[in-house]
Amino acid sequence: MSDCGAFGLTIIGFTGSVFSPYYKRSGRSDPVDHSCLNVALYGPRGARWTMTERGRNSVERSRDTLAIGDSSMRWLGDKLVIDIEERAIWLGCPVRPVVRGQVVVEPEVWSGQSFALDPARNHHWRSMAPRARVRVEMERPELSWRGSGYLDGNWGSEPIEDGFADWHWSRAHLGKEAAVLYEGVRRDGSRFATALRFDGSGRAHEEELPLGAPLPPTRWLMGRRTRADRGHARVVRTWEDSPFYARSAVASRLFGKDVLAVHESLSLDRFKSPIVQWMLPYKMPRRP
Repeated sequence: MSDCGAFGLTIIGFTGSVFSPYYKRSGRSDPVDHSCLNVALYGPRGARWTMTERGRNSVERSRDTLAIGDSSMRWLGDKLVIDIEERAIWLGCPVRPVVRGQVVVEPEVWSGQSFALDPARNHHWRSMAPRARVRVEMERPELSWRGSGYLDGNWGSEPIEDGFADWHWSRAHLGKEAAVLYEGVRRDGSRFATALRFDGSGRAHEEELPLGAPLPPTRWLMGRRTRADRGHARVVRTWEDSPFYARSAVASRLFGKDVLAVHESLSLDRFKSPIVQWMLPYKMPRRP
């Protein structure tokens, strides 16, 4: 999020795009053949969304670089440099505006810890940089801002919808520390919930779970929930509102501090539905 609070940005590099209908239909045997760079840029002007899937001939990988089409993510020393050359997707509009620019992520805190999300250890998550500074320099749309950020990664050995029914996650800065909350329901019906507090050295400490804080559903009637001191939280802005996924800015008090968190809710039951699978190619085109 930008320091002024007006802009938000999420970038995800996928090898094996977990929400791809093409990857699902292929049997998920070749993840590199279903790669994409998802860019979601939010703000009062210049909002953009890109998620064009590419085949393995358009993907290059090395120890420090992931290149997908004309876009790339690469480490330069301790900085993650993301060069974006994509086209936005507007539903119902044949015009696909160019999205071009550079984002630099500079971790302030590093973490080497990873966490298994299920007893069988089929799904893992790692918060690589619980705190980071972000520089955004976009040519198209023309935007420039600085803000706070975060860097993590997920990987798994089975489809995410096979492991979970739903999922709720949020991240907030706590002064020089950071907090991550996640909870949900696994496919076998068991519930999980964790509150992690990352200190200034990047070490995660599991905290007592704050009270459940109800949030209003989205326009698609997606359920959202989080946790906060005294069980109270407020949706400041809903950035992403889809039939099976929502991303929001949520204000609350957490571990004694007022925070503005990035919050995500995901319904894998909705994702699996034939209607949603039929809709997905319109939001996630595939190119060579």
